Amino acid sequence: MKLIIGLLILSGCLAGGYIMAHGELLALWQPAELVIISGGAIGAFVISNPGKVIGKVLKNLPTLLQGSKYTKSLYMDLLGLMYDIFTKSRKEGLMALENDIEDPASSEVFNKYPRILADHHTVDFICDYLRLMVGGTMNTFELENLMDVELGTHHAEAELSSSALNRMADGLPGFGIVAAVMGVVITMGSLDGEVSEIGGHVAAALVGTFLGILLAYGVVGPMASALEHSAREETKFYECIKVCIIATLNGYNPQVAVEFGRKTLFSTERPSFIELENHVRGRT
Repeated sequence: MKLIIGLLILSGCLAGGYIMAHGELLALWQPAELVIISGGAIGAFVISNPGKVIGKVLKNLPTLLQGSKYTKSLYMDLLGLMYDIFTKSRKEGLMALENDIEDPASSEVFNKYPRILADHHTVDFICDYLRLMVGGTMNTFELENLMDVELGTHHAEAELSSSALNRMADGLPGFGIVAAVMGVVITMGSLDGEVSEIGGHVAAALVGTFLGILLAYGVVGPMASALEHSAREETKFYECIKVCIIATLNGYNPQVAVEFGRKTLFSTERPSFIELENHVRGRT
C-alpha cells in the first residue's frame, strides 16, 4: 500500500506541476524511449545478476505492496513464545523441550503463537539453537559466535535484492542518455523536414533523459531502499531471538531473559516493561 501511495504522490505532483507550467502531457508519452530505457536496464540486470538473485528480487518486490510484518504485536508474540519455552525448560529441564523442537507443529507451546509458527524460517532458527542447548555440547560463548555467523550470513543474503536494484537504479540515467542520443540521431536524419517534426524528435530525445532519471531516483532507487529497510527489520527480529537465548544460557530467569530481547527492539516496536510483563504472565 505504501508503494502505491508513494507512486501516486510522485506521478501526481510531477504531472500536476508540469500542467501548471502549461506543459502538454501527451508530449511526455514516448513509448519508444520507455522501451529503450526499461529494456536496456532489465537486460543489464539479467546479465549482471545470477539466477538466484533475480528470483529473490522477483519474490521480494510484491512484499513492498504490504506493510511491514514486524510489528509490536508480532514481537509480543515472539517474546511470549521465548518466555514460555524458557519457563518450561526451567521447571521441567531442557530435555522437556525435545518434543517441542522436533515437531513444533504439534507443540502446545508453539501453537499458542500461530503467527510465529507460520514462519518456518523463524521456527527453524529457534529450534536449531534449542537443540544445541539440549545437547549441551557448546558453551555460551561458542553458541553466540555461531549465531553471529548465521545472522551475518542471513543479513548479507537479505541485502542481495536491494543491492541488485540499487545497481539497476545507478544504470538507468545512463540508459536515459542512450535513448536521448538515439533520439538525436533520428533528429539529425530529419533536418530537412518540417520544424514541427524536428521539434517532436528533439522533445522525444529529451524525454528519454527525463525518464531515465525519473525511474532511477523516483521508482527503482526508492524500491531498493525499501527492500533494504525490510532486510534490516528481519535481521532485528532474529537478533531479538539471539539475545533472549543467550540471556537464558547465562542463567537469567525467563522474565529477565525476554527483557534482554525487548531492549534490542527499535522504539517504534518495543513494548513497555509492564505491557510485556502482563502479556507473558497472561500466557502462562
